Amino acid sequence: MEVIYDRPTQYRIAAIGGGTGLSTLLRGLKNYSENLTAIVTVADDGGGSGKIREDFGILPPGDIRNCILALANAEPVMQQVLQYRFKEGYLKGQSFGNLLIAAMTDLCGGFLLGVKQISNVLAVTGKVLPVSLDNISLCARLKNGTIVEGESRIPMVQQEEKSPIEEVFIKPANAKALPEAIDAINNAQCIVMGPGSLYTSILPNLMLEEVRNAILCSKALKIYIANVMTQPGETTGYTLKDHIDALIRHGGGEKLIDAVIVNNSVPPPSILDRYLNENSVPVLYRQENESIGYAVIEDDLLDYSSGYIRHNPRKLAKKVVELIESGLR
Repeated sequence: MEVIYDRPTQYRIAAIGGGTGLSTLLRGLKNYSENLTAIVTVADDGGGSGKIREDFGILPPGDIRNCILALANAEPVMQQVLQYRFKEGYLKGQSFGNLLIAAMTDLCGGFLLGVKQISNVLAVTGKVLPVSLDNISLCARLKNGTIVEGESRIPMVQQEEKSPIEEVFIKPANAKALPEAIDAINNAQCIVMGPGSLYTSILPNLMLEEVRNAILCSKALKIYIANVMTQPGETTGYTLKDHIDALIRHGGGEKLIDAVIVNNSVPPPSILDRYLNENSVPVLYRQENESIGYAVIEDDLLDYSSGYIRHNPRKLAKKVVELIESGLR
């Protein structure tokens, strides 16, 4: 592992979220700190993770798997094996890594123990923790009053009904956070939320009262990383302020964050046009039109080398560390 920062264990960072956004951030941060804790949503019920959840009665492994791989110090071939998806038969579309987590859950006598054992085997930098061990379902109330249950159904129904998301909530409402996740938040010097799907990757974690209260009471630097593009079915038409307002509204108040990191570059038309055709637009800070109320840090954070618009892990992590070192607090 290339260590960019010359004192890699100095900063205790808790990164909260899910999806590809969290794993992208972790891939960059592990070059700066060995003292990382990824706190990962367990509300996913779609795709291969949803199938594993249904068939084996365990928590969805997909986001956990991606975070483990982002922080792993394993040979490239092992990374490829764990991300491999079967192409034929009844396992078609399923990830080998998901199956491995299911197997280790059984062998170790629990999901958390299985995740920890895989993390040890793959020499993970820091920790990867599920936000809860409870069987959580994510629900949404649309502006027209429709209630949608199931994380994977929310974007689909929102687009079908053409009604914005008013709020999200979880069942059971009294689900308990993993104590180790709360300890990581309490001990962190920096708490990062995002990037990732606002309503289905970030906010599900904040629906647990213990998580929400721990963040609100923390004296750590609290950073929200905005998505680079709006997401159809979740944040269509959202400005940066709309993202922040939803986060604060669900998260319990203005003390939830101290600063916002946002990309300020625009990808070339050849790539951007595909997104615009799907009603997905860049999330930019329009300072002249938006009163955010927080420190907003802008920079070129894009990576579109794959043909998709993503955050660049190295640029993003560097910006987080610069914020910590600047003594913003």
